[in-house]
Amino acid sequence: MNRDFNRLIAAMTTEEKVALLTGSGLWRTASLPQHDIDDIVMTDGTYGVRYSSAQIDGSEKWSMDDFISVITQTADQASAEEPAAKGGSEALFSASLPATCFPNGSSLACSWDVDLVYQMGQALGRECQHMGVGILLGPGINIRRTPLAGRGYEYYAEDPVVSGDIAAALINGLQDEGVGASLKHFAANNSEYRRTEMDSVIEERALREIYLAGFQRAIAKSQPWTVMSSYNRLNGVQTSQDPFLLTQVLRDEWGYDGLVMSDWYGIKDRPASLLAGNDLAMPETRRDKQTLLAAIDAGEVPMAVVDRACHRMLVLLDKVQRNRRPDARADFPAHHVLSQHLAAESIVLLKNDDDILPLRPEKTRRIAVLGKPALEPVIQGSGCATTVPYLLDRPLDEIFDLAGDDFNVTWAVGAPDDLNDDEAALEQARRVAQDADVAVIFVSTAVGEDGENGDRHDLNILAGHERLICEVSQVQSNVVVVLANSDAVVMPWLSQCKALLETFFAGQGMGRAVAEILFGKRNPCGKLTVTVPNTLEETPAWLNYPGENLRHHYAEGLFVGYRYYDKRCLTPRFPFGFGLSYTQFTYANLDLSAPQVGEADTLTLSFDLTNVGQRDGKEIAQLYVSAPDGELIREVIALKGFSKVALAAGETRRVSLQLPIAELASYHPGLADWVITPGTWQIHVGRSSRDLSLYAEVEVDCPSRHVPLRDDNSLQQLIQQPEAFARVVALIAGKSQLSPDQVREKLIRLAPDLFCGLLIALTEFLALDIERDELNAVLVGRE
Repeated sequence: MNRDFNRLIAAMTTEEKVALLTGSGLWRTASLPQHDIDDIVMTDGTYGVRYSSAQIDGSEKWSMDDFISVITQTADQASAEEPAAKGGSEALFSASLPATCFPNGSSLACSWDVDLVYQMGQALGRECQHMGVGILLGPGINIRRTPLAGRGYEYYAEDPVVSGDIAAALINGLQDEGVGASLKHFAANNSEYRRTEMDSVIEERALREIYLAGFQRAIAKSQPWTVMSSYNRLNGVQTSQDPFLLTQVLRDEWGYDGLVMSDWYGIKDRPASLLAGNDLAMPETRRDKQTLLAAIDAGEVPMAVVDRACHRMLVLLDKVQRNRRPDARADFPAHHVLSQHLAAESIVLLKNDDDILPLRPEKTRRIAVLGKPALEPVIQGSGCATTVPYLLDRPLDEIFDLAGDDFNVTWAVGAPDDLNDDEAALEQARRVAQDADVAVIFVSTAVGEDGENGDRHDLNILAGHERLICEVSQVQSNVVVVLANSDAVVMPWLSQCKALLETFFAGQGMGRAVAEILFGKRNPCGKLTVTVPNTLEETPAWLNYPGENLRHHYAEGLFVGYRYYDKRCLTPRFPFGFGLSYTQFTYANLDLSAPQVGEADTLTLSFDLTNVGQRDGKEIAQLYVSAPDGELIREVIALKGFSKVALAAGETRRVSLQLPIAELASYHPGLADWVITPGTWQIHVGRSSRDLSLYAEVEVDCPSRHVPLRDDNSLQQLIQQPEAFARVVALIAGKSQLSPDQVREKLIRLAPDLFCGLLIALTEFLALDIERDELNAVLVGRE
């Protein structure tokens, strides 16, 4: 391809340009051999490479039914075994090629390990190169606003700092292997309920500080080659054709210079989408081509806009082509080991009464393993990201392997049918558990309830699994629960177990990882990236979910996840950032690099972290801040940084975290700008959002910024802005017999009682001859 892109574009016909900006089939871009332009392949997903060879390689035709079968694929249909017996997409597409099914987003982020996630990105890149894929359609980083969201399992966190940093690490690893990422779904696609119709109604401050901030952070740290627009509307505008989102914010404010593509069939008006900044329409549709061509011919879409999008497209194609490695071969066995490592780093130990874990032969030699997920592990969600695992660790096999001769392991399924109780199987499980020293019960949410085009109906695990816990706990006091789920669940059964391992959907290596944690071969070190509620009804979005009249009001505003629980002084089941270990850590000696900083500075925080237990382990230290009082409503604390630290038993390490002061800014809708509140900021460091043992204060020195005053503002509001107050004092002194000091004293004394606006207060109560325009000019400094 000629790399003089301007000359190449000038040589194209309008029809060729339109073709270049439209997909070819489901998973390819257009090929224009007359211009020496080859196509590229893109495919899902966010935690594995789902390559449907028959469709991508062109040996089968495709239809809308094929696409629907992909997005409605359930996790239990993704198997490398017996493909002929599978339905859904496996039957329509032929089996996707086996690939590494890494931990899904809800699990992966619990590792809080950006270096390890970078390695996952590299592995995904190598598998893409192996299969000839140029763009991997991920990661997805929409905020996990409600645990009901169908695709919550793909996303990382309820907080934009964790989401942005994990996403950036994966993108950098992927793109360093020469494969482009597609950061998605931009933006506010936080529910699958009628997702192509619903309007996410979000006030601008919450939109920017919560829902866009993760994207902004990921883009700044990784520069993804593409960004994918979402299906939903945002504040009344389809996101795929929203110039505010795709041009003003993404390009003008954030400086993004990559390509924007649509989600599949996500464009409703192709000319409007191109004008807004959506360069590539995926997949190929005749309607998109025809409407865009007609709009160009009618002069409704300027050729300069078309050429700009074509230039971005050619830059992307060139980048992918130059980084192709046709001889690359992925090391799938090595990637399986990596998937085991990632799962082990991500699993969260939520409860461990009486130190029942790790299992020890002198205390719990006889182990009863119960539950169908021990034999048929639930490792991933359902939908377009569903990956056929190259290998699969079954927890029961791995437990037998590690138990060896030191333990006696027995097994019973307990609940073989997800929908109906089996009394005989349940009774067998009771007998097996009663004869053991400990029962390890594997449970899950319903397979297929999480995924695209639909949300969860509740936060329960399967009823049969809950009953299994209840029945077994009546005959066995030592119960360990291993939980597989897309997002948070309610736990009315929590008191019936002594230990709880939260895996979320931890990928193909979950079985080995769980076994190694159970037997103490690995020390659990994952921590939650969402708040686990006591009930569905207490969750922040509950009263406004799923919306009505096709409008979904995000009425909780900024107060998503832990921000909501903190503001309302509620105690969740488990807080954001929480996770136990087989060892213990202490925090001490917090120092700041400076007692006072400016808005352009970076503050360094240093503290001692000590492993005071008997085992080597890893701690995730978290940094939160609390703002001084100011004009804007603020959260109680906000996460601003974290570090995962490995410590040998008895080791102390001096840990440092960086806090750019610019990241303390909040978006002020009245000023349409980011503003830092001056004053004393509180610094908190600790092991979770509800366990912050270190505290310090730093003075942030920067100018106060206020919304310009008007004549109907109160006198008290005027006094809060010293410069404007001084100008008004001078105005009054010039129109009265009072000195400026006397005017100042009088206004301060009267302010609490004068509820009316400034103009009325000055003209009616103080009998001054002041015109409205004159006062407004003084208030804004235009005397």
